[in-house]
Amino acid sequence: MQLGLVGLGKMGFNMRERLREGGHEVIGYDPRPEVTDVPTLAALAEALTAPRVVWVMVPSGPITDATITSLAQELAEGDLVIDGGNSRYTEDGPHEKLLGEKGIAFVDAGVSGGVWGLKEGYGLMVGGSDADVERAMPIFDTLRPPGPREDGFVHAGPVGAGHYAKMVHNGIEYGLMTAYAEGYELLAAEDLIKDTQAVIQAWTNGTVVRSWLQQLLARALKEDPNFDQITGYTEDSGEGRWTVEEGINHRVPMPVIAASLFARFASRQDDSPTMKAVSALRNQFGGHAVQRISESG
Repeated sequence: MQLGLVGLGKMGFNMRERLREGGHEVIGYDPRPEVTDVPTLAALAEALTAPRVVWVMVPSGPITDATITSLAQELAEGDLVIDGGNSRYTEDGPHEKLLGEKGIAFVDAGVSGGVWGLKEGYGLMVGGSDADVERAMPIFDTLRPPGPREDGFVHAGPVGAGHYAKMVHNGIEYGLMTAYAEGYELLAAEDLIKDTQAVIQAWTNGTVVRSWLQQLLARALKEDPNFDQITGYTEDSGEGRWTVEEGINHRVPMPVIAASLFARFASRQDDSPTMKAVSALRNQFGGHAVQRISESG
């Protein structure tokens, strides 16, 4: 199958390679001349045979908006656009409407797998009409992991459902990572534990907490046993926030995911104002000692 692929970053570049290895003809566009196959979006549209399928794999937000707006001008009736980035699901309806005015179909695809997807395959969660999803199925089947389709691919519902499913997936990911990280810190704090990495490594087989994320933590500790090469500053790309907001909207309690999101905010504070206030209050009501800046060096 022929596919146009817009965005050849860490994910898009590997997806192009996996699809080509699977026998598909992929024509990629990226602003960086060292990786692109064509110089412009117009050239990409020209290089594809109608009816065309174009997969957008660019950062969510304004860049995705601009790309889809440009594609609406370059593509034609009967073409199909797939947004495989981490767009918020509420953006899918407007994108579908914009493209639909030109007779261009739209599918949203949540993609999981990171840099490992090239060899392991990508977990896919898609939203769109039955006909549009079926049209792109050869692409989805090549990108997903080997094995039964239902174990790595889901047609979650109409447009927006794919990105909604991916949002919840990433919210869960926030909570899992924080739980593993807290367990690591507790192990490292106890003198009885002589090799923290070995303990986490031992969890990778036979235990109820084993998972791919847990295996990656064991791998990271082997590469940098005390995490001396990195800081604790942790970004959030949006999905965790959106998941918590959806929990509020639907009155679904999610204290674990919410706490993991706030933990990321705390990681960005060199000296937490919250903990300064706690220290001051302890001093006020109980006379507990506080550490002055002059005393901390």
